[in-house]
Amino acid sequence: MRPTTHRPVRPRAAGALVALLLAAGCTSGPSTGGEATGGATATPTGTSTTATTPAGTAVPSTTTAPDDATAAAVGFPGDPVDVTTGLDVPWGLAVLPDGTALVTLRDQARVVRTGPGVLAQVAATGEGGAVDGVVPGGEGGLLGVALSPGFAEDRQVFLYFTARDDNRVVRYTYADDRLTDPRPVLTGVPKSSTHNGGRIAFGPDGMLYVATGDAQDRAAAQDPRALGGKVLRITADGQVPPDNPFAGSPTWSYGHRNPQGLGWDSAGRLIAAEFGQDAYDELNVIRPGGNYGWPVVEGPGDGGGRFVAPVQTWPTAEASPSGIAVTPDAVYVAGLRGERLWRVPLTPDGPTGTPQAHLQGALGRLRSVEVGPDGSLWVLTSNTFRGEPRAGDDRLVSIPLR
Repeated sequence: MRPTTHRPVRPRAAGALVALLLAAGCTSGPSTGGEATGGATATPTGTSTTATTPAGTAVPSTTTAPDDATAAAVGFPGDPVDVTTGLDVPWGLAVLPDGTALVTLRDQARVVRTGPGVLAQVAATGEGGAVDGVVPGGEGGLLGVALSPGFAEDRQVFLYFTARDDNRVVRYTYADDRLTDPRPVLTGVPKSSTHNGGRIAFGPDGMLYVATGDAQDRAAAQDPRALGGKVLRITADGQVPPDNPFAGSPTWSYGHRNPQGLGWDSAGRLIAAEFGQDAYDELNVIRPGGNYGWPVVEGPGDGGGRFVAPVQTWPTAEASPSGIAVTPDAVYVAGLRGERLWRVPLTPDGPTGTPQAHLQGALGRLRSVEVGPDGSLWVLTSNTFRGEPRAGDDRLVSIPLR
């Protein structure tokens, strides 16, 4: 990773983004809704050669005023501002109480801590400080990250990653930019070159919710006993809560293809984004025990009352939704293939307002979005892939909401 100046990002349409974004969203293979190009094709394999920045190295910080054309193009009150550049396939994002954030690097199996003026390597228990046991490949690798509800006291960090034989969730203790004492809390989630899910988040009930993909086994998505194609709900120790809808099972909802973003609105509704196959991507309100239809139904339709219908859908070329952030008045959805940030207004019925597209083409593919420590949106891009000469050119940007 290399440090960056803290500066506004100019939209690609205005011709002023750095060269790395010229190739955004371009990979080989068919484009059918999902990860690599929004499609089900795995990303190219290879070896990244991105250098790492020593722990505690400060990133020089400068600011310049946004121009009117830039603000108008992105659709927000102010300009997107680089927080950190030079990230190598960033995936998960968790904001820390000190105003920095943990970011997972999928293919390097590493965690960094970053924020304005900060870029530090977080040392884990694997070789060279990487996260031990991660086996990157295709869409798999080091994926989601979540802080425990009692992080200020227990310092627990949870990571979802692809291992040799499965996808799993492992709990760590975090202190002084180190992750120690790894303890698996969920194992046996099916893995594949695609459809690995990977998003994890703690709900307002203190339970850990885990989004798992079907791992190319479509039938498993309709089996409540299988772990693939689900939203799972477990305790921080990996136990099955007694009020889960299927006795003894971590399954909270099923019939999912490849769910991604997870978040809750002020009414306590769980909202999830989901990659579609060929036609429709989805935004769903998750009900305990609900069947969301895959592979029988993709997008609109409830199968004659058998399935829970999505509250929003998009053509796969306009979204391929990954992470989401929920604010008091809207759900923000990061689009990969769609290369835009969708804002879905919240109504009394949930995220059922008319979606509005922002940042169209300005930053390229968007992987994750969270509410930053200052109330802005923090967004991770996803424009580089294994083996590409510009590996390591992704970024974390801050976008003001007011």
